[in-house]
Amino acid sequence: MKNRLLESLPSSEQAWVASFFLDRTFEKGSVLQEPGHAVEHVYFPKSGLVTLLGVLPGGAQIDTAMVGPEGAVGVAAGMGMRKPFGRAVVQIAGRFAQISAVRFAEWAGRSQAVRDMILRYNEDLLTQIQHSVVCTAVHDSQERVCRWLLQASDRVGGDALLLTQECLSGLLGLQRTTITLICHKLQTEGILRVRRGRIEILNIAALRAKACECYDVMHSLTGDASHEPLQVPQMSGINLAPVQDGPGERAPIS
Repeated sequence: MKNRLLESLPSSEQAWVASFFLDRTFEKGSVLQEPGHAVEHVYFPKSGLVTLLGVLPGGAQIDTAMVGPEGAVGVAAGMGMRKPFGRAVVQIAGRFAQISAVRFAEWAGRSQAVRDMILRYNEDLLTQIQHSVVCTAVHDSQERVCRWLLQASDRVGGDALLLTQECLSGLLGLQRTTITLICHKLQTEGILRVRRGRIEILNIAALRAKACECYDVMHSLTGDASHEPLQVPQMSGINLAPVQDGPGERAPIS
């Protein structure tokens, strides 16, 4: 599998920077970025899954977005970001193209195509984070679990997810017993097969039917990295008042 964000760039841009990338493998639990710490590297997943976590001072954390081969971790460093706002953790092991933040910023400084890529992806990431917040506030636990599993499946490119129910509980901020009950119900209905350390989607259409509408919005963000502006559907249950005018190893990068 290749990184679609890098592949969206002209071949001349990829060739110029190829020798500065390292091919890395990161295992589950690897922390790529910490809030408040300097951004040292930018990561482009070729496989696997990374979650971006909002972290409270007391240590509590919750998933706000996820990144797979459609995206990257730390690209805002190319536009001057020095410290990330959240924690980036590998949830499913995979291979990554890694480049130093300094070199990446140099690349962005000389290339309009790279700067455009960064802006497009940051817009997608912000959309994902905003809908994650809305989803947590508005939708029930089962809808959120189904949406999250579908998002993860989109990124790993398969129906088998090497995740535990304990992991889901922590990422979604739900009680472990709640996750167990939801997974048991979906397994009884023939939608999932749950084993120790593995969740397999057996009926993706049925899972989509049980997920909230946030999935459709987030699903559109995993396609072509040069997609047209996102058309966000109206979400039921949310009424907003109108706003008045006023103030290791060298490797190919893809």
